[in-house]
Amino acid sequence: MTTSRRTLVTVLVAVLLGALFTAAPAAAGERHRIHEGTIDGADYLVKVPKRWNGTLVLYSHGLYVDPWAPKQIMLATRPETESWLLDQGYALAASNYKGTFGHAIEEALTDQIALLDWFETNVGKPRRTVTSGMSMGAVISLKLAENNPGRFDGVLAQCGEYDAHGTWNSALDMLFALKTLLAPDADIDLVRPRDPQAAQAALEAVVAEAQKTDAGRARIALAGALGTVPGWALAHEPEPTASADRLAQQAMWVTGAYLYGYGPGARPEIERRAGGNPSSNTGIDYRRQLVRSAGLDLVRQAYRTSGVELEADLDRLAAAPRISADPKAQAYMQRFTVARGTTPSPVLTTHTTGDGGAVAGQARWYGDQVRRDGDPALLRQTYVNRGGHCSFNAAEEIVLLRTLLSRADTGRWPSTEPHRLTAAANALGSGYRLVPELFDPQGKEKAMPPSFTRFAPAPHPRPSR
Repeated sequence: MTTSRRTLVTVLVAVLLGALFTAAPAAAGERHRIHEGTIDGADYLVKVPKRWNGTLVLYSHGLYVDPWAPKQIMLATRPETESWLLDQGYALAASNYKGTFGHAIEEALTDQIALLDWFETNVGKPRRTVTSGMSMGAVISLKLAENNPGRFDGVLAQCGEYDAHGTWNSALDMLFALKTLLAPDADIDLVRPRDPQAAQAALEAVVAEAQKTDAGRARIALAGALGTVPGWALAHEPEPTASADRLAQQAMWVTGAYLYGYGPGARPEIERRAGGNPSSNTGIDYRRQLVRSAGLDLVRQAYRTSGVELEADLDRLAAAPRISADPKAQAYMQRFTVARGTTPSPVLTTHTTGDGGAVAGQARWYGDQVRRDGDPALLRQTYVNRGGHCSFNAAEEIVLLRTLLSRADTGRWPSTEPHRLTAAANALGSGYRLVPELFDPQGKEKAMPPSFTRFAPAPHPRPSR
């Protein structure tokens, strides 16, 4: 891989999982008090306006990729949102979690509550407390409320992996298909890697070569469809309609998010935390999984162009030896990385329609859990018509926070109709419209209008339950 390519991958993985949205610099001390410190090894940041309105927003960040982390602890998904909340009198708090890097969900669930305890002792007991988070931080926010009933008045979950265990299984499906169809005889460990970096490099080389041919691109499309990865990745461009463009953007997700974010090089960190390999594809029927995928038509078009037999490739996947998980590791993931949907407080979710990093089916899955184990009246789900993972502008984030806070205040949901949310976001003005381009190495930003929409996601391809 070239240096520029590796730089892009490093930035992309960091952004996909929550690391590029750098918090705004602290405002003048006359406007708010700043508290910084460490609790049991976890750094924290708290900002309290001089005229605090009694509400605390506890923010949970996404996954930081070692050695990259923002210079300042994040207090909102967008820096403009942080400034707006402080100007409106809201107190903000966030822990960076012990260890800072990696899938630190277990640590976050302890560290965020420790920070809330600190706040109540040293600043004051909030009149109301809501928790907000993005990507990995979304499931943290949900589980904080689920694990601590009565302590939170609402949850805003943005671009969440509500079933992170299922995401690791889905990633295994995609990488399994790539290895089986592109390099069946290669000695590449997808799980429990003996030499993670060598296995990662080998798989990268195989996929890079495959992208040069129609047959290779068709097989990458098949892998992506098994994970319901959309053919839309670029936040600053409209959803592509041409098959070639959709294939190219889907491949950006497959390589940028899953090959690098969940490949052999990423396995040691999650396997160390879980105490073994948590991922399995035993008993999975990939032919059936493809038929249920929203990407089926794109795969068929790609295979027709390539001249390769789709049925023959599905037969190869069906015959390939499966990978089993370690029960202890599965139990760990179920305990710490999967939301239960019990809704002890109101929950508002949001997702971009073109999210391939945490597919929108995750939101559909969470809604199903709430209908089974929680109170559907406490849940509202929204979507933004845009490519990218967590590619929201501050106007959208602010309006959603206002919606959640209104529900906490009145006991009734205000309208979450897309046209009403869009109008409210537009009314905030042009200073709240910057959206990052996740696939740009410099994290380029562009002003884009708010774009809430109606959307029905495809099912989560590999739900944990």
